[in-house]
Amino acid sequence: MNATCPLLFALQGSQAYGHAVARRLGVTVSMHEERDYEDGEHKCWPTVSANGRQVVVFHSLYGDEHRSTHDKLCRLLFFCAALKDAGACQVTVVAPYLCYGRKDRKVEFQDSTITRHVARLMECCGVDRIVTLDVHNPSAFDNAYRIPAWNLQCTQVFAHRFATLLGEQPVAVVSPDLGGAKRAEHFREALAGLLAQPVSGALMEKHRDPTGLRGKHLVGDVAGRTVIVFDDLISTGQTLLRAGQACLQAGASRVLAAATHGLFTTGGQPFEAGVFERVLVADSVPPLRLPAHCQRQLEILDTTALVAELLLENGRDPARWIGAGQGA
Repeated sequence: MNATCPLLFALQGSQAYGHAVARRLGVTVSMHEERDYEDGEHKCWPTVSANGRQVVVFHSLYGDEHRSTHDKLCRLLFFCAALKDAGACQVTVVAPYLCYGRKDRKVEFQDSTITRHVARLMECCGVDRIVTLDVHNPSAFDNAYRIPAWNLQCTQVFAHRFATLLGEQPVAVVSPDLGGAKRAEHFREALAGLLAQPVSGALMEKHRDPTGLRGKHLVGDVAGRTVIVFDDLISTGQTLLRAGQACLQAGASRVLAAATHGLFTTGGQPFEAGVFERVLVADSVPPLRLPAHCQRQLEILDTTALVAELLLENGRDPARWIGAGQGA
């Protein structure tokens, strides 16, 4: 084992993603132990020496049928603290999906800005750097962390895939709400560059209140165009559905959807309305809530090359990442 090569760990539920990034770096994932106790408590620790080593820990913080978001967050924090207790000189967390990204401002009296609290927990448990994909509010993310923090945008990943799907047909990119307008505009510019043709943009009106979503105005021309509704996250899918339905009513020839994080908290509901011909998401969250018949309309894009490239660029000596075994 090369003692100068950073150690990579992938916690339970994120092993596939961690191993995929490791393969791109030409290394292997190191061994660790995770143990559950009868009362619901848990502990985890590395089984290789971390003393004086740089370490990367992979864990995507979405809830699934085995562990809640809170459970995964605690496991990640305790493991990072264990690494620092074991003498690790630098701990980098790669969380493809970072929980509480939408809780970035006060919306109620005496409300809590949980994005900032998650950042403090990371820092207190010894995390030195954090890497994630397409946060909900980049400005809030930047302001929450006092450690180096990277928000990797998947715009080019989606743009390259759509460029192969669309050909020369007229295209419009639609943001489903005002908050995502800048994100959709970056995607529109990237797609127009790859297609070497103009791509129009549009914006859907959206207001949220205790009774649900409001707003029905679509600003922009989508008639006769293939529409891509582009967002950062699909939870219930209602925001995307409203935008997709408005586009069809405005004369769009077909409607596609794309978002980095596919939570699909209502199962196949976003697909069953028959609005979207195809939905593209990144591999930050597996489609564990989708029934099999809905997954035929779903395409999952690989983001591990994006993460591997960043890890290489930010290593003190990129050559150390390549061709060095980590030891099992």
